[in-house]
Amino acid sequence: MNRIRKGDRVLVIAGKNKGLKGEVLRVAADRVVVQNINIVKRHTKANPQANQPGGVVEREAPLHISNVMLLNALTGKGERVGYKVLDDGRKVRVFRSSGEAIDA
Repeated sequence: MNRIRKGDRVLVIAGKNKGLKGEVLRVAADRVVVQNINIVKRHTKANPQANQPGGVVEREAPLHISNVMLLNALTGKGERVGYKVLDDGRKVRVFRSSGEAIDA
């Protein structure tokens, strides 16, 4: 179970995009792709079979998962995440600072 999941709002805590906030689009192993963060230019060759034009395409590059922190909507700050097992046996993510459940 990952601490960061698709759809989460995160804060970038390291690198050239430090301080920016965005939504996670994809999670793959130890990397995350965040919407409109870490934009790179990719020079692509035209592919007529896929009806794809060539040129310079801007897209999001993956960030290491350690460089982002889950954003607490109440405080507006990035916070650490832990786990708690509820009475009914479900395992939920919680903010370490307040103990508040993230996905109850």
